[in-house]
Amino acid sequence: MSDTHSSQIARDRFLATAKLIEPHIRRTPLIAASASEFGLSGFSLGIKLELLQHAGSFKTRGAFANMLSREVPGPGVVAASGGNHGAAVAYAAMRLRTPARIFVPTVSSAAKIERIRSYGAELVVGGERYADALAASEEWLLESGAMPVHAFDQVETLLGQGTIALEIGEQFSGVDTVLVAVGGGGLIGGIAACFSGDVKIVAVEPDAAPTLQRALEAGHPVDAETGSIANDSLAPRRVGELMFPIAQRYVDRVILVSDEDIIAAQRTLWQNLTIVAEPGGAAAFAAVLSRKYRPKPGERVAVVVSGGNTSAVAL
Repeated sequence: MSDTHSSQIARDRFLATAKLIEPHIRRTPLIAASASEFGLSGFSLGIKLELLQHAGSFKTRGAFANMLSREVPGPGVVAASGGNHGAAVAYAAMRLRTPARIFVPTVSSAAKIERIRSYGAELVVGGERYADALAASEEWLLESGAMPVHAFDQVETLLGQGTIALEIGEQFSGVDTVLVAVGGGGLIGGIAACFSGDVKIVAVEPDAAPTLQRALEAGHPVDAETGSIANDSLAPRRVGELMFPIAQRYVDRVILVSDEDIIAAQRTLWQNLTIVAEPGGAAAFAAVLSRKYRPKPGERVAVVVSGGNTSAVAL
């Protein structure tokens, strides 16, 4: 990350961004859950319910941060997305009364496609993966002159997503560790930069879509596999250039979870807490539930449940 970008994602900018977007987003709750109700013990657990955010995921923070801090041209905005970012941009565009065109791949879930359409955005579905939608959106950008709102590799996006860290710090006093799912890395990059080393940050990825793991092994962002049940939110092929040096500096480790772990986490969140999380939204919790992340005695662990755009949870 360049010195310019480093200063743009400095800790004090998160406070300014939080103030900017506050009228437009929800301050989502963090619930203190007993580890024992999940068959675990010895640590304190806080679950940050970002699935209750407008448009169903944390992405709405970054969407508003972009559209409120940059000058939106007449043609409006354009975004490529696996689904959640598209819904967030469509929602923000609806509220701010600006045109939006959203590109999503065919793997995007029906629930996410329907949510985008419900906000009145122009929707284009095509290509098999996020990278295909991104390429199509870039062609439209050149043709239309619309403003691009990147799902994860943009300063404003990182600043918006990182405001979650401010809330976690206030809602879960003495937090030691935050577990965050990773796709392109906008969420974990923002949270890690905002905490700036004061809290341990643990990345969680599907073992069939290890974007950050592969990047850390290579020393730079590289293409990774794009499988997993969570491939409409956690499989963009590679992490962002802006978040990668943040991850190198602040992410303690990467934990890989299986699709079976994610499904078990979805089921447990529903059965124990009546929370309906999409696969990507449940991934961070899967690391704790599967015991692939083992907290130390007395550790205060926050888990971000990042999205709930799904039509059902199989029981």
